[in-house]
Amino acid sequence: MTDLDLLHFEQLKSEIQTKYLQTHTPSNENIAHWKGIDIIYFQEDLRKIAKGNISEKSFYTYFKTSPVTKLPRIDILNLLSQYAGYQSWFDFKKQHLFANEILENDLEDEQLESKLENDLRSAPVEEELIPVAQKSDPTPIKTETDLTHEPTRSTGVERKRIPSYSIPKYLILVAAATLTFLLGLFIFRDQLFSKEYYYNFIDSDRNSKINAELQVQILKENESPILYTAKPNEPFVYKNPTTKTLTMVVSSPYYRTDTIRRNLETAPESEIIELKPNDYAIMLYYYSNSLQDIKRKRETLNYLISSDALIYQVYDNETYGIETLDKQRYITLVTTPTTSLKNLEVIDTKMENGKIVLIKFRISQNEQTP
Repeated sequence: MTDLDLLHFEQLKSEIQTKYLQTHTPSNENIAHWKGIDIIYFQEDLRKIAKGNISEKSFYTYFKTSPVTKLPRIDILNLLSQYAGYQSWFDFKKQHLFANEILENDLEDEQLESKLENDLRSAPVEEELIPVAQKSDPTPIKTETDLTHEPTRSTGVERKRIPSYSIPKYLILVAAATLTFLLGLFIFRDQLFSKEYYYNFIDSDRNSKINAELQVQILKENESPILYTAKPNEPFVYKNPTTKTLTMVVSSPYYRTDTIRRNLETAPESEIIELKPNDYAIMLYYYSNSLQDIKRKRETLNYLISSDALIYQVYDNETYGIETLDKQRYITLVTTPTTSLKNLEVIDTKMENGKIVLIKFRISQNEQTP
């Protein structure tokens, strides 16, 4: 990467901004000031024209900072160049050459051809290796027969024979069997001595399994809570308890938080636990994701949400973590048909006097390129 590449990228960002403003009216003409719904509409236009997408994190990294200090990946550069009307990133640079600039692709071809010619000229001529005859050793090698018949020198000290002892075969077999047994016991100790408790959570109103993730916190005395995630339609398994009692707090954006206590000495290994649904949160999720009857959808959301509600959009981004929205902007966001709407996830809600006074949500981003 060179400084010229960074200048080219700033040129590309300017052309992308100009192209988008031809057909759209964002909250600010400067692309560096776009956020929230502006970015979502730009992603939609990028998918429509260039058949690809960049994540919200990439947008904040490369478009919110000017000038940039590093380039995106080549696949992202190609995608953005195609959106601006060029075949590729190389094609864009080729049509925006600075004075005395030589593109790397042309320079690499010349350097490769020159290197091949120099290698052929400087290649050394291989000489035939002539084996060198080994000098014969005048010292004769004594064979085993010669050593046998060679008389031993007397040292005046009589050597004593050390008696040899052999271990009975049955002792070897017993030792091997014992070692194998202990090894197997060590490997499968969790399966042999483990204790597991299964908790199936169901909807108390519908008497059916809960088709949503549940957060389960295990509370222990003088210890920090341990957080687990119970998968949709699957039981939560509590393994190898170290205490005789169990205290767990079960929570979900769509169900009321419940604290469950059990005496594990008398508790059954499998149990069904009912959770009461948060009807307003479920209605909010349904009307925020439904694409049918937009007029009715806006009216229902306007009724459910308090005029003074605090609404937060959480980003998967270290720099821009949270953005606040007012009630009407949130309703506009969730009632505008976009492909990003299917990735909307309600993280938390809060009710007061029959109205939703807090909404925390995020729109997950999956970076896809052609």
